[in-house]
Amino acid sequence: MVWGWINVKKLNYNFKNPQLLELALTQSGANAEHNNERLEFIGDRVLGLSVAALLYEMFPNEHEGELARRHAVLVSTETLAYVASELGLNKKIHHGHMTAGRIQHICANAMEAVFGAIFIDGGFEMAQKIIVSIWRDLAAADVTAPKDAKTALQELVQKMDNGALPEYEYLAQTGASHKPTFNVRVTAMGQSADGCGASKKAASIAAADALLKKLAI
Repeated sequence: MVWGWINVKKLNYNFKNPQLLELALTQSGANAEHNNERLEFIGDRVLGLSVAALLYEMFPNEHEGELARRHAVLVSTETLAYVASELGLNKKIHHGHMTAGRIQHICANAMEAVFGAIFIDGGFEMAQKIIVSIWRDLAAADVTAPKDAKTALQELVQKMDNGALPEYEYLAQTGASHKPTFNVRVTAMGQSADGCGASKKAASIAAADALLKKLAI
């Protein structure tokens, strides 16, 4: 199979072992045995540490909570999918069946896998350099640290519903045992919304974000 190259001019990296890039762009729905899940696993860690170090440098006067909220936004599925699109990676992924609801997740996972592949191919310093070159402008775009969705929802509900608090319900865990997906439902102001994520915290934030959009206040 001949693989199209992602926008290496923007990515600024040429693989010594192009097969790593091929693997990073192969979703499990296309190949159950040889896919990007392992590269995604390590790429997630490389990205997380690189962005954390960048934020530590860029915002010396912010507390841990503020840095954590910035970090959560910058490594979110939405941000990763956006970067993947900017690099042209979204058009190169080999996938099984990419439904509209899964496009962002598949692109985000592939983006992490590419960073994992760069780490394996060129080392941590190279992967970090590339991540920082992309994420510095993204980080600088927000002058103030964002509130995470759970905090924003809680403040809204307390204000609009006589000091009440959102109620979170942890639903059945899904997915493979080695890579579970957590599902959470949040209820507030007479409405509910569900969210999923790689951890209960991530799922709770996704649920809160969904309910905020639903309330649209």
